[in-house]
Amino acid sequence: MGQAGWKGFFQSAFDYKTEKYVIAKNKKVGLLYRLLQLIILLYLVVWVFVIKKGYQDTDTSLQSAVVTKVKGVAYTNTSELGERLWDVADYVIPPQGDNVFFVITNLIVTTNQRQSTCAEREGIPDGMCSQDQDCQAGAPVIAGNGVKTGRCLQAGNSTRGTCEIFAWCPVETQSKPKKPLLRDAEDFTIFIKNYIRFPKFNFSKANVLETKNKGFLKSCRFGPNNHYCPIFRLGSVVQWAGSTFEDIALEGGVIGIHIEWNCDLDKAASECHPSYNFNRLDNKHAKSVSSGYNFRFARYYRDPAGVELRNLMKAYGIRIDVIVNGKAGKFSIIPTIINIGSGVALMGAVSTPPPTHCLSRVEKITGHILPCMVALPHAFIK
Repeated sequence: MGQAGWKGFFQSAFDYKTEKYVIAKNKKVGLLYRLLQLIILLYLVVWVFVIKKGYQDTDTSLQSAVVTKVKGVAYTNTSELGERLWDVADYVIPPQGDNVFFVITNLIVTTNQRQSTCAEREGIPDGMCSQDQDCQAGAPVIAGNGVKTGRCLQAGNSTRGTCEIFAWCPVETQSKPKKPLLRDAEDFTIFIKNYIRFPKFNFSKANVLETKNKGFLKSCRFGPNNHYCPIFRLGSVVQWAGSTFEDIALEGGVIGIHIEWNCDLDKAASECHPSYNFNRLDNKHAKSVSSGYNFRFARYYRDPAGVELRNLMKAYGIRIDVIVNGKAGKFSIIPTIINIGSGVALMGAVSTPPPTHCLSRVEKITGHILPCMVALPHAFIK
């Protein structure tokens, strides 16, 4: 670069440049311009700052712990079990009180099972037979209850029978009570204690009322005006989830209890409240052979001769999933400046002058010019 080039470069480095504005004295263009400014201003104030709280820093990394406890007793009198009182140790699984737990409402009980040989249950395809050759010794029955012994057991003069198996005998029957066994479970109570913390703001809270009154939790119940008494009646939870207790207790189901914490930490901590929502998580409308919720467990013991026995339970009931979500916000200068700057940039974009190549196309209107950057239809030009 020559001497003249360097001189021109240094001189231009200290030049001050301004934009050239063109005034279009047209009421319709001016109205459009002010309308765009008003829309941007409303967007910035109403949507960004009032609704979305764009002046706040947010924390969605909620830390949560849930402790649950079920209380209540039920009385039953059946041919399989006789008279029995059920308390929380009998019908709640697992007993630790986690955020997922199961309350038994119905049972199929097969008592006094022992390991021996018996006929496989009818209705299992791999357990059906017409001769001994159909029952390969040592082969497990697919989707069945035991291992084949090699014998085909036929009742009476029937040509079809079931394979003899080595299993826990007698095998489970499929007769299900027409009504829930633990009908009193509708009045069981569920205590859900939820601790939450937003680490960014070092803010912690629980969903239980802070009081020294020891009798508060013994007498209160959750309701629309009492969100700090998280003691729920099981029948009410089922109803709020859109189901009837009789239906879900008979075949089982899954209910979600959602706890939502949306906290504005610019206000007092007492203004941060939990909100609750209840819904049925399994597909209650599906007419399927796998509808409902159930599983099996056994209780083992020995007879006076030392032989191991067990009672097999096929339990139907209500699985409760406690799901916690939340978000906290607090004023911060950084997002405030960023959002104000974005709004100012949008306002500036509206008043940006047209590009140079566009100025070549003008219309003379009553002695004034209208730049073509605003692609207005001819109806606007009078």
